[in-house]
Amino acid sequence: MQVIEKRISPVMMELEIQVPASTVKTELDKAYLNLAKKAHVRGFRPGKAPRDVIVRLYGNQVLGEVANTLINNTLPKALTEKNMTPISQPAVDVGKLEGSEPLVYKARFEVAPDIAEVKYEGFELSRPAVAVTDKMVDDELEGIRAQHAALKTPEPERAAKKGDVATIDFVLSLDGTEVKDGGGMGVQLELGAGQALPELDSALDGKKVGDKFDVSAKFPDAHPRDELKGKTGKFAVTMTDIKEKVLPALDDELAKDAGSFQTMIELRADVHTKLEKALKDRSEMALAEQIVQKLNDNNPVDVPPSLVEQQCRVMEQEVVMQARRMGQRITKEAAASLHDRLKADAEKKVRAGLLMAAIARKMEMKVTDDDLEKGMAELAAETGKNVAKLRVEYRDKQKRDMLIGMILEDKILDFLESKSKITDEAPAAQEKK
Repeated sequence: MQVIEKRISPVMMELEIQVPASTVKTELDKAYLNLAKKAHVRGFRPGKAPRDVIVRLYGNQVLGEVANTLINNTLPKALTEKNMTPISQPAVDVGKLEGSEPLVYKARFEVAPDIAEVKYEGFELSRPAVAVTDKMVDDELEGIRAQHAALKTPEPERAAKKGDVATIDFVLSLDGTEVKDGGGMGVQLELGAGQALPELDSALDGKKVGDKFDVSAKFPDAHPRDELKGKTGKFAVTMTDIKEKVLPALDDELAKDAGSFQTMIELRADVHTKLEKALKDRSEMALAEQIVQKLNDNNPVDVPPSLVEQQCRVMEQEVVMQARRMGQRITKEAAASLHDRLKADAEKKVRAGLLMAAIARKMEMKVTDDDLEKGMAELAAETGKNVAKLRVEYRDKQKRDMLIGMILEDKILDFLESKSKITDEAPAAQEKK
């Protein structure tokens, strides 16, 4: 077997493979012999039809099958011989197959770029502060108060205002025609919380129970219902109820309602701990994002398009899942636009991943058993699962490889941070952000 390699681009290779005529003949003889035993040819007993008849009837089919067999047998050997690992499925261009001639075919596929050196020292990074201020804690506690607020009818009766929860009945029409399934009965909206179209939200402010009114409002271009996108609809609204929020006191009773706490001191300490962890995670993520950008800026290597597409699909799925958790739906048009917007970020992530892999090879970074145990312990702390159960769960190769990849990535990021010039932001700047 003769193999000639050709680099089409930094991330695209082509192998021209020539299979000897003797090998082609052997496979063709074997294929025709097997077919002759099974073929039912009119005028001949099973297995007795002459080869020239079999060739005339089934020649094209046999040639195609033999060509596939030869490619499947020789391409993996050629890749091993040339020490190549395709990133994409090889696209094969097969020449004409003749029984007395060698089979010549070309296989084209994507590969990781050759990265001899990576510029990674001296990055100037900015680390967001992780200091938790009293105001941050107070703001979180106010959020907890709002979650446990009681709703009551204002006394004396008054008009609705921002922060109230209004209950309305409404009918929606477009160009004078009522929209099917476009209305609602007993719909609750918190004024000023962005739960309704701005025009409707504004119109509810100042209305009293029993008020009936019409208001026109424009739907966003990205609205999930196609017939409403960018259209201006008319709402015929009846205000049926108004409730005001009554916030509970910041006391031990609220702490008990908010979780397994006995006192407000315990709740406040828990809020502080969670905020500190969130800020630390956010700070590390900000550093990682800066490193990804710096690696891209300093090392403009080509990246395989198929890896970019894979990363883009992963990012799309994350956005879609997040939207679903928020009760939103992504339309086909929005999905297409999302793909275009995410592609540039996906390319940066792929490039940074290839560069970090090159750094790991150069520095001979490995994930040790101790690293895995530490990773398991951290995972157990985050998920609340027992470490022993996690060990059993991560015997699965795919999950184990994923965990190893995450640990190795953290190691590389720690290494890159150690080679960077990091400026810590002031807590005041972080709170302003």
